[in-house]
Amino acid sequence: MVKGISRQVIVVHSPDQKLFDQAIFILNDNAVGKEGITDEMLLKAADKLLHSPSGDRKLFHYGAFWAAAGAVCTGFVWLLTALI
Repeated sequence: MVKGISRQVIVVHSPDQKLFDQAIFILNDNAVGKEGITDEMLLKAADKLLHSPSGDRKLFHYGAFWAAAGAVCTGFVWLLTALI
C-alpha cells in the first residue's frame, strides 16, 4: 500500500453480477485536469473499454500453439530415444 498518494478512480458496476461486481479504472493524473473532459466522457470511455473485444485471445492462441509444438517435439525426441 502506498501512503500519501491520492488517485481518482471510476467505478463501473456490472449489470450482470454472476462473475464481476464492478470494474475499477484508475485515472491518469493529467486526465482530469484537461479542459473539456467531462465526467460523462470518462464514463463513456470506460464503458467502451468494457465492451471492446479483447486482443488477448490472439496471445492465448499464440502461446497454445507453441505449447503444443513443444509437446510434439518432446514426444518425438522421446520416441527416437526409445527406438535407439
